[in-house]
Amino acid sequence: MIKRMLIMLVTVAIVLGGVFGFKAVVGMKIKEFMSGMGNMPQTVSTATAVETEWQDRLEAVGSLRAVRGADLSLEVPGIVEEINFQSGDDVEAGKVLLKLRDNDEVAKLHSLEAMAKLYTLNYERNSRLLRTQAVAQSTVDNDAANLQNFQAQVDQQKAMVEKKTLRAPFAGRLGLRQIDLGQYLAAGTVIATLQALTPIYADFFLPQQDIAKIKVGQAVTAKVDTYPGELFKGTITAINPKIDTGTRNVQVRATLDNDDRRLLPGMHVSVAIAVGAPQQLVTLPQTAISYNPYGNLVYVVDNRGKDGQGKDRLTVHQVFVTLGATRGDQVAVLKGVGEGQVVVTGGQMKLRNGVPITVNNTVQPANDAHPQPVDR
Repeated sequence: MIKRMLIMLVTVAIVLGGVFGFKAVVGMKIKEFMSGMGNMPQTVSTATAVETEWQDRLEAVGSLRAVRGADLSLEVPGIVEEINFQSGDDVEAGKVLLKLRDNDEVAKLHSLEAMAKLYTLNYERNSRLLRTQAVAQSTVDNDAANLQNFQAQVDQQKAMVEKKTLRAPFAGRLGLRQIDLGQYLAAGTVIATLQALTPIYADFFLPQQDIAKIKVGQAVTAKVDTYPGELFKGTITAINPKIDTGTRNVQVRATLDNDDRRLLPGMHVSVAIAVGAPQQLVTLPQTAISYNPYGNLVYVVDNRGKDGQGKDRLTVHQVFVTLGATRGDQVAVLKGVGEGQVVVTGGQMKLRNGVPITVNNTVQPANDAHPQPVDR
């Protein structure tokens, strides 16, 4: 009995020893493998920090608006009798654009003018007779009142006849004609739009904290996606004296030169305002920055000399940086990286302090200060 118990205990001990021994060996091998993996060079892309001229800018988006613009219409109804313009015409101020049929109004005007002339004669005649006491003063006063009344009616009728004619209120370019000859127009019907295109306004909004950085007369540049890569120059001409309480933004108006009339009211526009003096700052591609809640950092490349094969032994270490403004694909570094230092721009996710690296710059991240979107 005792012999069987001993045999069972020995067998159990051998089995357990084998199991635990196997797990220990596996653990050691895994540790050795992971330790070897940690020392394998990681492939990254790099860039050299350079010092460039940096101009702080305020950027905003807005809309273009004509200096003068109106949808033309008439105050009175009538039948279109005469059209003196075509769609897209450039017209001068005061040009007659359209006339409505005014036969009845003109006939009534002539009738009132005749009556006014008659009352003028009566008033002049009775005024002479009054000097000889041939008529009473009340007769002359009555004639004067009638004359003034009919003169007022003549002026009123002249205004009514004038309302049958549409004139250009200012010089500009007409839009599409919305009416035809012989058509009946109700009062207020839009006939065409008239826009003065030279110069043109750009209206946009800026946050209230930027008000101190701008002033009337400051230069601006604008661009529209209709003409990619082209800049239009102008100046700030007005700053709204009231802040919008909903957005805490202030409306700003710039006036742009538009002598070639390529800019049109209603276009979407991007505006840039240069503020402050140019500075010399270290710049990096934005992809070089690892953004973290506890601070932004970059991986700086260190050269540890040559290895046994004569190649550079490159490693990295983390450096916390203080960032400035961004410009296109670039970011300004105020503190932490100096000019000439090499930093990692791609592959940071697999790095930590002291990790060896190999550099492959076949593919480089974007580093353009003024990138242009391209449809693909």
